[in-house]
Parts: sequence; C-alpha cells; structure tokens
Amino acid sequence: MTRHGGQLLVECLVALGATKAFGVPGESYLAVLDAMHDTKGQFDFVNCRHEGGAGFMAAAWGKLTGTPGICMVTRGPGATNAAIGVHTAQQDSAPMLMFVGQVGTNMRGREAFQEVDYRAVFGTMAKWAVEIDDVDRIPETVARAWKTALTGRPGPVVIALPEDMLTQITAVQALTGPAHYPEPTCAPEVLDHARSILEQAKRPLILYGGCNWTEQGAHALERFAEASDIPVVSVFRYQDQYNNFLPTFCGEAGVGMTPSVRALITEADVILAINNRFGENSTDAWTLLEVPVPKQRLIHVHGSDLELGKVYQPELGIQCGPNTFAAALAERPVRGGWAEWRAKARAGWEEGFRLNDLPGPVDMGKVTAHLADVLPEDVVLTNGAGNFAVWPNKFFRFGPKARLLGPQSGAMGYGVPAAIAAKLSDPARTVVCFAGDGDFQMTCSELATARQFGAQPVVLIVNNGIYGTIRAHQERHYPARVSATAMDMNPDFVALAMAHGFHAERVASTCDFAAAFDRALASPSGAVLDLHVSPEALTPRSTLSQIRRNALAQHGGG
Repeated sequence: MTRHGGQLLVECLVALGATKAFGVPGESYLAVLDAMHDTKGQFDFVNCRHEGGAGFMAAAWGKLTGTPGICMVTRGPGATNAAIGVHTAQQDSAPMLMFVGQVGTNMRGREAFQEVDYRAVFGTMAKWAVEIDDVDRIPETVARAWKTALTGRPGPVVIALPEDMLTQITAVQALTGPAHYPEPTCAPEVLDHARSILEQAKRPLILYGGCNWTEQGAHALERFAEASDIPVVSVFRYQDQYNNFLPTFCGEAGVGMTPSVRALITEADVILAINNRFGENSTDAWTLLEVPVPKQRLIHVHGSDLELGKVYQPELGIQCGPNTFAAALAERPVRGGWAEWRAKARAGWEEGFRLNDLPGPVDMGKVTAHLADVLPEDVVLTNGAGNFAVWPNKFFRFGPKARLLGPQSGAMGYGVPAAIAAKLSDPARTVVCFAGDGDFQMTCSELATARQFGAQPVVLIVNNGIYGTIRAHQERHYPARVSATAMDMNPDFVALAMAHGFHAERVASTCDFAAAFDRALASPSGAVLDLHVSPEALTPRSTLSQIRRNALAQHGGG
C-alpha cells in the first residue's frame, strides 16, 4: 500500500494509541491534516486558538494520562509560540510529542520563510529534538520519540517534519502497536540495603514526585508508608499522587513552603527520595540539603540514571521505576521509634489549614473550604501561576481519585488549557480551574476551543486587579514603589465568558459564592465566576499593607 508521509505519520500515531492532537493548523503540514480527515472519532485534531494554548493542553494531557500529549504546529512562529508547552512538560517531567511543520529540505540553511533550526532551539528544552528527512524513517523516528517521551524521566520530544517529506509517497509499513518498556527494577540486596538505612533512622522522611505513578504504584507507596509510619511529603504540585487523608501525608515541598515541611526536610536524618529530581522549589534553591553531599542520609530512587547524583550525591542511588520500587517496598515495611516524629509532622500540616478571615469582598479561604466540602472525590483542579495558586495548592486535600494539574515551570496561562484537556480526556468529570485575572487573560481565547469541542470546565477568576506575585516581590524589595503591576483596564470577564457560550457571574461577596457555584456546576455549558477579591488579601497570612510595612521597616523607612 502506498500513501504520502502525512498518512504514514497518522497511522503510526493511531497504532501507538494517540487519540487527540492539540494544535493550530498550518500550511507546512497540510499532508498530516489531510490524513486526519480519515481518523475522525479515532484520532482527532483539537483546533486551538493559539499555539501556546495547544502546547499547554498537550503538556497537561501527558501529566494527567501518563501517555504522550500530542501537539501539532506550523513552522517558525507556530513552534516558538508553542515552546511554553515544551518547557512546561520538561519541568513537569510529563510525556509530550510536538510535531512541527518545517520548510522543504531543498530550502534549509537559507533563512527561508519561517525557517527555524529546531534542534538548536529545542535541544536544551526537550529530551530529544529531531528532524525526519526520509519519509521511510517516519515509523522508526516516531517509535523512538514515543519511547523517549515515556521512559526514564518522562518529558517532551520535538519532531520537525519538512513539508516535501510529508508529501512523498511511500510503501513502508506503519507501526502496528506500541512497544512495551517495563520500569527498571533493582536487585533484592539493593532493596535490603535501602531498608537497612531506613531502619537505622530516628527521623525518616519519604519525599516523592513525578506524574508517572500508576494507581497500583501510588497505593503501594501508601501501604508502605502507613505500615512503616513514615511521614510523606510531595514535591511542588504533585501532592495529588498520594492520598492526603492518610495520616502519613505531611505536606508539599514547593513555593510557599510551610515551616513544618521545611523542618521535616532539614531535621530528617534519612530521606527516601522517590521519582523526584530535586528541583529548586522542593529544596528552597538547594539550601535545605547541603550540596553536593547532604548531612541527611539520602536514598535516591529514579528511573533515569541521569537524575541520580545530578545535584546531590546519595548514600544509595537506585535506578528503578517508582511503581516497581514501591511495590517491592510494600511487601516488607520497616519499624522504628519515630511515631512522635510522624505525628508532629502531620499536626504541622493540619495546622496550615487554619486561617483568619481575609480582607475584601470575597474571602478565598472560605471559598476553598466550601469547594472542599462540595466537590466530587474525582475532581480535577487546575491552575496557572500567581499568588492565587496557593488556594488549590495549599488549602485543598487531594483524595485518591482527585487530581491537580499545575505547572512546575510557573507558567502563567496554563490553567484554562489544562482544564480543557482534562474535560476532553473525561467529559463527565468535574474540572475546576483557578485563574488570576492576569493569568486568565494569557489564554482566555481558548474558551472558544472549549465551546467548539464541548469541553467546558468551571473557571474561577481570582480577580484582584494586580499581578499579585510580582506585586508581593515588589513590595518586599522596593516597598511603596509600585511599577508595572497594576491592571486597571481589565475587560468585563462575565461578558467575555458569555460571548464564548459559558454561564458567567460576578461574585461580589463571600456569601454569594455557594449559590453561584451551584449554578456553575449545574450549567451544561461550563461556567466562569469572576470573584471580586481585594488586593489586600495578597497572601493567606499577610496583607499587602503588612508586607509593605515590614519591608519599609527593614529598609529603614524607604
């Protein structure tokens, strides 16, 4: 059978299990779009409004499902617009494939229209960047890209597709299905060594991360921690991978780290780190553990050997998949005299939920507490970047079925596209996006994508009229010198959402929220609630005025 390269590419993706591609169409890969005309209902193109939104959707899909999110964009501006999704997937360790239309092979190196050297641009941002020059090598390259995105430390792969290559005719056989790559395992004596170190501890801690946990692997880690009574802490924005209602869950090591979590990491004498990369946020800029040899005894377990010893030299480095390792651990828990240590850690985390009333019309502490009471157990929460993200990240307890999609990269605009991807993955599931007013405006055009494809979540706009995170830093370092952080001319978000076919309301007081949220959940067209929040309520425990006063005092009054 002969067909053009675009058809061969689509056949391979279907065989691998891809069902959605997020993108913006472009003339550089018309052959691929032509092939997708014949796969409707099996492998569909989600027509986004901006390549950045498409990149975010693909990154979120990979994080939520554990299978590569597919992004398709055109050459030059299309690829550079979508780069934010590649960077997000890389820092999230989420599997993703981005296919980029490319100039014809006979034009390369001349700075042709929209020409970009994708290996150079994405070489340090993705796990692998490659260009397919020979149509017959499409199956080989796509299979390798799929495997690369999923194995070791998962991440993004960028594949450039020259326009003339896609139109060439080929008779080469397509892929017939995905290859299987079981997680690496470790020898019994290595597991015994890890247990021996844990048994010698007085203050052990489990620190975990990553999105490639299976349900069975997560439950195995929970069984081991519960039977061993060891406190468990997640890295930044991965607390949804462990049942927060279990008494061993003791918090999240990320932006806005609580004193109790900080104390757990610094005071632990043994840390079992599973599937985490020891990023900046989980280590407070690599200050909580000494570099390169921590004072804590460190057992580091990761599926990629490249992550072992990258920053911290462990006493025991184990190349092993997280699910395989957790399953083996669960068979033989450890015992020790650390019950009080674990109980104190849990109490510290619980204490973090206590809040005083917040100033302003809508109190987000009370809003989040109401959401915790009424949302279904399998809810998906999403957020972009900003001070508002503290609410889903620090004031919500994730049960075994709930999920959190938030970018470790701190990318504004991620929340809305991520919520759309989650609704496309499971239309019956409740999905709630938290977005700041600045964050929302980064990708609010994707509400049109949501409506077109019937994937309409509930969006909560935490509207305080400022770029809150930057304003907080500004007041701490340059108090009372406000510059470039006010948003005085925001649009009418209710009118904007209604124009996109969403139910929409302005919530002007805390007491109005519960009824408005009921109406939002009941709306078949999704909903946007514009929450009137005071700039004074900049953080859960310090007002804008308090931050300024403290900074002025430290700076000698200005």
